[in-house]
Amino acid sequence: MKHALTALALCLSTVSLAHAADTYVTDPNHTFARFSYSHLGYSTQLSRFDKVSGTITLDTAAHTGAADITIDTRSVSTGSDHFNEHIQEADFLDTERFPTATFKGTSMKFKGDVPSEIDGMLTLKGVTRPVALTITSFKCMPHPMLHKDACGADATTQVKRSDFNMSKYVPFVGDDVTITVSVEAVKQ
Repeated sequence: MKHALTALALCLSTVSLAHAADTYVTDPNHTFARFSYSHLGYSTQLSRFDKVSGTITLDTAAHTGAADITIDTRSVSTGSDHFNEHIQEADFLDTERFPTATFKGTSMKFKGDVPSEIDGMLTLKGVTRPVALTITSFKCMPHPMLHKDACGADATTQVKRSDFNMSKYVPFVGDDVTITVSVEAVKQ
């Protein structure tokens, strides 16, 4: 009986020390997804999506985290009105049928106390595939203007657009696409 009470006391103390993950909501003015690819071997084209939203959960003490990000594919910004329309057609993003892309990050890896990678599932044009985003910068601190805790990060991955039913013009227009997500999020 004495051992059972000691074990119960240890369990209760462990539960009281448990720390819940913090939830952060992305700042729509400072969160963007960019993508780049080779255009005919002449140049690297860089475009972005102007509307990205989502939440990030983070527990730095437990070294865990997750992300739930939604990209409005109709907000693609290539720098050309003509190409914005072209890339939204059925051969590429098909935004009429698939107006959003999502990333559900379920497993965050840490180096020390800093997140270094997040693994999850990218859904683009109705196709879902596993991806790992490498976190290249990360910082949390009180936001100097909002007076709330905030975190920011840059994360990158590379995918093949043909894996997402967008193979038109391959290999002339590169199949390899680098995706970079820049996130700023405020603690709720």
